Amino acid sequence: MTVFINQCKAEMYRMFRNPYFIFWSLFMPIVFYVIFTKVVNTGMIDKALWDAHFLMSVTTFSVMGSAIMTLGIRLVQERAEGWTTFMKVTPLSSLQYSIAKMIGQSIVHVFSIVVIFIAGVLLNGVSLTAFEWIMCGCWILLGSLPFLGIGVLIGTMKRVDTASGVSNVLYMLLAITGGMWMPMEVLPKMVQAISIWLPAYNYGNGAWEIIRGGVPELKNIVILVGYLILFMVLSSYIRRRQEAV
Repeated sequence: MTVFINQCKAEMYRMFRNPYFIFWSLFMPIVFYVIFTKVVNTGMIDKALWDAHFLMSVTTFSVMGSAIMTLGIRLVQERAEGWTTFMKVTPLSSLQYSIAKMIGQSIVHVFSIVVIFIAGVLLNGVSLTAFEWIMCGCWILLGSLPFLGIGVLIGTMKRVDTASGVSNVLYMLLAITGGMWMPMEVLPKMVQAISIWLPAYNYGNGAWEIIRGGVPELKNIVILVGYLILFMVLSSYIRRRQEAV
C-alpha cells in the first residue's frame, strides 16, 4: 500500500512540474475567462449568469485538457523511454500503476477546479450556493473520466510527436464544438447538431444546468458513460494487439 501511495504522490509531483499542465490547465483557462467576461462584450443580458456560465466552461476546458494531453503524452513518453518496462520489476502491477496514475491525475484536477473557481469569485464575484459549488466540482471531476479514457487511448500511440499533435487538435476541436470558448448558439446549426452528441458538450452542459438551479440531464450522463466505455475498450484492444506483436 505504501508503494501505491508513493506512486500516487509521484504522479502528482510530475504533473505540477509539467509546463504543459501549468500553461493549458491553469494559465490559459483563466486568461480566457478574463477575455470573455471583462474584455469582450458578448452582449449577454444577464451578466452575472454569463460570468458563472463561462466559469464552468473554462473549468471543464481546463480539466478536459489535462486529462487528454497530460496523461496521453506522458504514457507515450514513458513507453518510448522504457519506463513502462522498468515498472514491471517493481511491486506494482500494471493495473495498480494505471490506477495510481488516474488517482494522481484526479487529485490534481481537484486542485485545478478549486483554483479556477476562486479566480471566478475574485475576478467577477461569481456567487453560487455551497451546494451548487460542490455539485459543479463533483460533476466536473467525475465527468472527466471519458477524457481520461481519451488520454489512455492516445497513450497507445507509438510516437510522442504524433500523440502531441493528435491530442492538441482533438482538444481544440472538442473545446470549440463543446461551447467552452463561446456560446453554442453562435456556432453553425450543423455544428450544433453534431456537438450535442460529442462528449465535450455533454460535459459542459451538466455544469451549466447546475448553475441554473437544475441537474445534469440523463442524456449527458448516458453519453459520457458510453464514451468512457468506448475509449477504454478501444485502448485495451490496441494495447493487447501491441503486446502480442
